[in-house]
Amino acid sequence: MASTPVGNARTRIHVVSDVHGNVRDLARAGDGADALICLGDLVLFLDYADHSRGIFPDLFGVENADRIVELRTARRFEEARAFGARLWSGIGADRAAAIEKAVRKQYAEMFAVLPTPTYATYGNVDMPTLWPEYAGPGTQVLDGERVEIGGRVFGFVGGGLRTPMRTPYEISDEEYAAKVEAIGEVDVLCSHIPPEVPELVYDTVARRFERGSRALLDAIRRTRPRYALFGHVHQPLAPRMRVGATECVNVGHFAATGTPWALEW
Repeated sequence: MASTPVGNARTRIHVVSDVHGNVRDLARAGDGADALICLGDLVLFLDYADHSRGIFPDLFGVENADRIVELRTARRFEEARAFGARLWSGIGADRAAAIEKAVRKQYAEMFAVLPTPTYATYGNVDMPTLWPEYAGPGTQVLDGERVEIGGRVFGFVGGGLRTPMRTPYEISDEEYAAKVEAIGEVDVLCSHIPPEVPELVYDTVARRFERGSRALLDAIRRTRPRYALFGHVHQPLAPRMRVGATECVNVGHFAATGTPWALEW
């Protein structure tokens, strides 16, 4: 287990999630903190608030982005998939290469501005295989692992669970649960997706329940960490609530707010 030396009497940690291409604010996210924690989703594939931003509109234009957002918001996933397939067919075998090129550009910009030290895990739209190329020596990537920061033990679980959206880093419930189990007892449980609690997984703007993790919820009830920190749900019904002895906190949609959540002790 690594440890971060902290010279101050108190330790201050800034936490962000769902960065989705917000490089400008990410560059300042660690200001005034002893460390930055990033809970994933660095990639911006499509901005649902501004359909002109992201990989999808760059490739296919804003009108097509408008249409696919309309279909997905209406939960017409099969139609959205068919519509997207028709667009991608024009790119053909170059689809994977086009996506990877765009993601690499975004990663190069975002990893370059991360402060030292940064502790990061993957979101469901991230591409973990590319992270080793861009994470510098000051960024520690953790997934199913623990680290000590300022005398407290933090556990990290990256990625998301399988959904009809089929985002890049979705894994089975069993694989996800194994990572949660590997962490064991921690002071702060950090994940991209929330525990499976209705108030924490419901998005009030998208008007749908996102996938949360039953394994995270069970671990919270069993091991009673001080905090469970997560993102993923951009406009949650409850941004913060207590589950037993644990304060569960959605650290916010950083792409929209530009403001990190702060933890100090």
